Amino acid sequence: MRSLTERLRQESGGSAAFESLLATEDHDALAEVLTAPGQPLWARELAAFRLGSAGDRRAFESLVLLLNHRDPPRCASAAHALARLGDPRTARAAAALATNELRVAYALHPVRLLVALRAPESVPALITTLERRLRPHDPYRRVALACVEGLGALGDPRARRVLNEALAHPALAEAAVHALARLPQQQPR
Repeated sequence: MRSLTERLRQESGGSAAFESLLATEDHDALAEVLTAPGQPLWARELAAFRLGSAGDRRAFESLVLLLNHRDPPRCASAAHALARLGDPRTARAAAALATNELRVAYALHPVRLLVALRAPESVPALITTLERRLRPHDPYRRVALACVEGLGALGDPRARRVLNEALAHPALAEAAVHALARLPQQQPR
């Protein structure tokens, strides 16, 4: 919350409107910021973050849009709030963003959110995203590394094949070894 507050205070120029949004406990006033025309991005982000962190599902759509933003700090704050929101749509939305090849440059935070959520959609989405990142000269190594680490953290044996494929990629090999070590041992047939 502190880094979000500092960043948005700077964006808002430390305005009275910012301080009011930061201080209010009125969830209806925060929700109104999300739907009112002409609101600056910093105001929408602050309102969505505060509502989402408080478990108010009116923030869901705004947080998903911010999760897919080109600015990594906005994505990070949205992922943080979405993880606390408790909305059953969150994992499906994060999986859609993580696997969207047109937006793969912004997939890092959706991937991390999927790991935090540990939802049924998490492992299949991470496997799909990682498979696509194993192509030669793929520029999204940070996304691939997050998938490898996330699959290890989730410990699902369905990830074994793609993690074995990741061993062939020098930038991913060490993380893949650690991830594979976290998977349950295969049963002899």
